[in-house]
Formats: sequence, structure tokens, C-alpha cells
Amino acid sequence: MEPWQKLLSKSAVKIEDLPFIPDSEEYREKLRKVSKVFPVRINAYFLEQIKGPDDPLWRQVAPTPEELDDFFNTEEALGSDPLNEEGDMPVPELVHRYPDRVLLMVNNQCPIVCRFCTRKRKIGFPGIVTRETLRQGIEYIREHKEVRDVVLSGGDPLLVPDKELDRILSELRAIPHLEIIRIGTRVPGALPQRITEELCSILRKYHPLYFNMHFNHPAELTPEVEKACNMLADTGIPLGSQTVLLKGVNDDAETMRELFRKLLKLRVKPYYIYQADMTLGTNHFRTSVQKGLEILDRLQGHTSGMGVPYFVIDTPGGGGKVRLLPNSVVKFTDEEVVVRNFEGKIYRYPQPATEKPAKKNMPSDPEFYTPGKICELA
Repeated sequence: MEPWQKLLSKSAVKIEDLPFIPDSEEYREKLRKVSKVFPVRINAYFLEQIKGPDDPLWRQVAPTPEELDDFFNTEEALGSDPLNEEGDMPVPELVHRYPDRVLLMVNNQCPIVCRFCTRKRKIGFPGIVTRETLRQGIEYIREHKEVRDVVLSGGDPLLVPDKELDRILSELRAIPHLEIIRIGTRVPGALPQRITEELCSILRKYHPLYFNMHFNHPAELTPEVEKACNMLADTGIPLGSQTVLLKGVNDDAETMRELFRKLLKLRVKPYYIYQADMTLGTNHFRTSVQKGLEILDRLQGHTSGMGVPYFVIDTPGGGGKVRLLPNSVVKFTDEEVVVRNFEGKIYRYPQPATEKPAKKNMPSDPEFYTPGKICELA
């Protein structure tokens, strides 16, 4: 058994395994009910990083009674599949929403079970992703020549054993029209021991390969995580990070700025801040959209542009991602655009003239304006 597999085998999966839980039997019984609906998993490495009940890492993975509150909320349009992934599945566990790319789920297990997960309905339950669903998904990609980009997701693709992951990547790379393979993973930050030389040697064979990683708080960036990210970057894989805006975890500009600066040092490009999805059992994590815009506004100009990700809503019902921006344009007319910079100062930018300039002493023959004729002028 590999070291990362040993850490995974020692995961806390029962309420009795968890630290920082009140002694109240009534409270523990509520958490047992939660765990029957939404499974618990905190691997031994991640659990060791948690300092106490107010730790931002703990808040991401610890079950709470609030997860069942949404079941009784009739005012919010919360659901088990808020992004309507099932509605965009032409074959099981493959989502084809955008014209030229698909998302293929290769397993439904994760190194930790995030309590805000979009796919809480799937993660940790057996029999959802199988060898047959994988076969059908790869066959679908093979038959649809418009698909040039695939995101491997789940669950977490990096929990698939090396040999099986090698097989999946090999089959995908053999499809002529499939140009890009992306892997969506939280493993580098939640179980960094999984990033081994053997794994990197497999990944190196399948370029162009991209990683979309998941980091929510700077406390996740331990020395072990730094080593894992550097190993992946050294294989030539472009690394990006996706962050979910979470109440009580990272909903302030200082935390986000520290996270993104540290990620850039690890050669990880902050790519998205996600407004938390309207997933059943996660309403207590959601902030206002204005909070996200405020954070983005306070990042711009106060850190490198490389460290300012897009702020997006993955629209409820399956409409795809929509990018949100702070209100930096005060007004615009045919004559000028009035903008506000990161310090709140106002600047005016003249629009180009709307009328065609008068032609003075210029030839009227259309052939004069061909590239060859223009060159003759010089």
C-alpha cells in the first residue's frame, strides 16, 4: 500500500472519529443523521493540519446540523443537482453543456468530502461511476468530433490508481480530435502525498494536459503541498486554481490576497472564484454576490493582475458560468468613457471619433488600398 493510500485508509468517516465535537449526545445524533445523507471523510493528513473548531480547514469538512436545514426551506430554490448536470448527460456521468468540451466523471471518491460540494448527491456512494460508464463516456467523445476538450472530474480523478489512470489518459489521447485534457482535482492540497514521481511520469506522457486545482485558504499551503505543486509544475503541466467563496472561511479580501499570492509563488495561476452553488445542504456557506464583488474590487490594483481570478456564478439550472465584475465603468457616451480605478479615482477616456474622417489628397481608386499599393507609398 502506498503512503497516500495508508493516509486515506485512516480517514475519519464516522462522527465518533471526529475531534472538536461537543459531548452532547443530542448534537452527535444530529450529526449522525447528517452523515447518513451526506457522507463524511477527512483523510489523516488533512485532519492533522486542523488546529481547532474555528479553523478554516475544519469548517470546510466538518458536518453540521445546518446541512439538513435546507430540506425544510421552501423559499430558496435549492436542489440536489443545482446546475442541472443530469439534464446535460447524453450518457451516464458525462456532461456536455458547452459546444466543444465535456466533463467526464471518472470516479466519485474524494480525499476529503467538502461540506459545500456541488455533487454532494454523488460523493462517497458506491456504484455511481463504473468501468461501463467510463467506457460509454470515452466512446461518446470518440464519436463526437466537435469535442476538443475534456475535463476529468468526479470525485477526484487522482484517487484512481496509477495503472487505471494511465489507461484512461491513453484512451483519450488516442482520439484524434481531442486536443486538450484537463484534470480537476483537490488532491494536491488535501492529500499531497498522492503526487509521486510515478504519477508524474504517467502524466508527462499526455501533454497538452492541464490541472484545475482547488484551494480555499492559505492554511492549506503546507510544505507538503508546496512540494506536490512544484513536482506537478516541473512536469510541464500548467496549473490553475479554483476557489469557492465561503462564509466564515475566506470571505474577506486579506485572506484571498494571501492565498493568491502564495499560489503564484507555487506556479499556480488563480483562475476562478466561484460564488457558492445553491446545493442542497450548503446554504449556510453562501455569501451575498456583493461580497464577492467587494473582494474582487479590493484585489484589483493591490496585487499582481496574475493573482486576480475571474469571479463567476455557475448559473442555477445549467446555464453555464457567468463572469461578474465590479462596477469600474461609471458611465459611457459616444464621446467618452468614465472609469473608476482601484483607488476610487475617476478618469475619462475619449472615444474614437464616430464620423468618418474626410479624405484629403487621397486617391479614390479602391485598388490603391491593397497591401501592395500601400507598400509602394513607403
